[in-house]
Amino acid sequence: MKVSEGPVRLASVFGEGVYTENCPTRAALSRVTSRWAPLLLAALSDGEPLRWNELRHRASGITDKMLSQTLRALEADGYVHREARPVVPPHVEYSLTPDGVALTARLLDLMTFVSTRELGTADER
Repeated sequence: MKVSEGPVRLASVFGEGVYTENCPTRAALSRVTSRWAPLLLAALSDGEPLRWNELRHRASGITDKMLSQTLRALEADGYVHREARPVVPPHVEYSLTPDGVALTARLLDLMTFVSTRELGTADER
């Protein structure tokens, strides 16, 4: 099994502070790699805006509270755009921002790698 071409030097991009407890990347990374964020971002990656219930159905098993919290965090980080139309009943749609599209492309690569690896046998790895 080929591991990598060479060592990944995170510190070369972020300095040695990347490994410290107060590095700001830790909080951001924690949010985008949470249990539900990758699934919600992947659901939005098809390009069509989705409503809250559509996202809840695609991320089977998510609670209403976690869906709301995760969408709020992704919106605050600039990865998800929330559009609320002033109609009765309320009509809210979620879509990816340009940064969300870039992030999701990378997450989908990771999800594909993990998925294919998990589906293979130990001998194939």
